[in-house]
Amino acid sequence: MKKVSLMLLVIFSLSISSCDILKNIDISKFPELPGTSQALSTTDIIAGLKEALNVGTKNAVNILSKENGFFGDPLFKIPFPSEVKVVEDKLRQVGLGKMIDDFVKNMNHGAEQAVSLAVPIFVDAIKQMSFDDAKNILKGPDNAATEYFQNKTTSNLFNVFKPKVNETLDKVQVTKHWNDIFTAYNKIPLVKKVETDLAKYVTNKALDGLFNKLANEEKLIRTDPGARVTDILKKVFGS
Repeated sequence: MKKVSLMLLVIFSLSISSCDILKNIDISKFPELPGTSQALSTTDIIAGLKEALNVGTKNAVNILSKENGFFGDPLFKIPFPSEVKVVEDKLRQVGLGKMIDDFVKNMNHGAEQAVSLAVPIFVDAIKQMSFDDAKNILKGPDNAATEYFQNKTTSNLFNVFKPKVNETLDKVQVTKHWNDIFTAYNKIPLVKKVETDLAKYVTNKALDGLFNKLANEEKLIRTDPGARVTDILKKVFGS
C-alpha cells in the first residue's frame, strides 16, 4: 500500500512539473502550430500578398505619375541617353545647353504621363497569382514581389507604354526637340551622325524607374510596421 501511495505521489509531482514547463512556453514563437493565434492560412497568405502588391503598386504609380515624379527626383530622373552623350557635350559646348535641358525635362514628363497605364496590368498580374507564387514571395528577399511583377508584366507594360510615350513625346514636342538637337548636332563639322530610338529609350527608363520605386515600396511594407496600412498586411508581414 505504501508503494502504491509513493508511486501516485511521484506521478502527481511529475504532472505538476510538466504543467509548469508548458506554462513557460511561448507558443507565439511557433506560428506553424495549428490553433495558435499567429498561424497563417493559405487564404491569409494570398490575401496579404495581394494587398501588399495593390498598396505598393498604387503608391509607386501615384508618386511617379505626378508632375515631376521622374524629373524632380534624382533617383528616377531620366537623363539624356548615355549612348549619345557626345551629342549633349558638343551642344553644350556651342551654347545650346537650354535646348538639352528642355529636352530632358519634357522627356521625363512623357514618362510621368505614361506610367499611370501600369495599374490595370499590375492588377491583372495580381489576380493571376497562385498560392505557390504568394508563398515564394512571402519567403523571398525584400524585392521578391517586384521580381514577380517584372517577370509577369514587363512585356505587356512595354507594349502599352511605348505608344503612350510616343504620343506624349509628340504632344510636349520632345520629338521636335530631339530632331532639333540632331539637326544642330549634325551641323557641327567632323561629327559622326548618331541615331537612337527615343521612344524605346524613354519607355525602358520609365519601366526601370517604376520597378525601382515598387521595390522601395515593397521593402517598406516588409520592414516598416507603419507601412502596413491594413489589418491583413499587419497579420501576414507582422508574423
